Amino acid sequence: MTPDTPLALADRILYRDGLILVIDKPAGIPVHAGPKGGVNLEQGFDALRFGLPQRPALAHRLDRDTSGCLILGRHTKALRRMGRLFSEGRVKKTYWALVQGVPAESAGQIALPLRKRSTEQRGWWMETHPDGMTATTDYEVCASHNGMSWLVLSPHTGRTHQIRVHCAAIGCPIIGDPIYGQGGCGLMLHARALEIPLYPAKDPVCVTAEPPEAFAAVWARIMGDGYGV
Repeated sequence: MTPDTPLALADRILYRDGLILVIDKPAGIPVHAGPKGGVNLEQGFDALRFGLPQRPALAHRLDRDTSGCLILGRHTKALRRMGRLFSEGRVKKTYWALVQGVPAESAGQIALPLRKRSTEQRGWWMETHPDGMTATTDYEVCASHNGMSWLVLSPHTGRTHQIRVHCAAIGCPIIGDPIYGQGGCGLMLHARALEIPLYPAKDPVCVTAEPPEAFAAVWARIMGDGYGV
């Protein structure tokens, strides 16, 4: 799939109304162009106008190698509304991760501030540090086998690389993470679900995305068939 194919992103829509779209972001493609350019999701947004005069825009972001639920605002008013919901912490985000190791507790909260570091040799990365920005992530172990675990995670803040750094900080780096783990098979992090209180008088909009084939294949090698959730 290439995001500049006219129907590629339209085929990945999980939810659509007058304010927002939720698409199933593929792993391995950045949401927007970086300093070096290259293929990115924004190149395909023109195909998602659906009659509106302007194309939708990102309401939040996912890392290049993270798959799953991604919200687009269809116009300026929608983006402002989504911005308020995110800033107030009212959008519930659920991630699935396959990690090395088994957390000491079957469930808990990781509250470790994060800050950005950069060196000429390594480039930039995020690290835990008392002087960093507040970052909090809840986690639950759904299954463990062969020294690896399947975690369900809910971040309360939206810091860059937050889940990746927090998992590594408790001794359970995400499988395939080239920065905070060992890399190799692709990042096993999936934005599984969103709960969005978009309309005050209505129930929240709930959207889920099935894991991509690469995630499912690694899961099956670790745990066996079927997700069980």
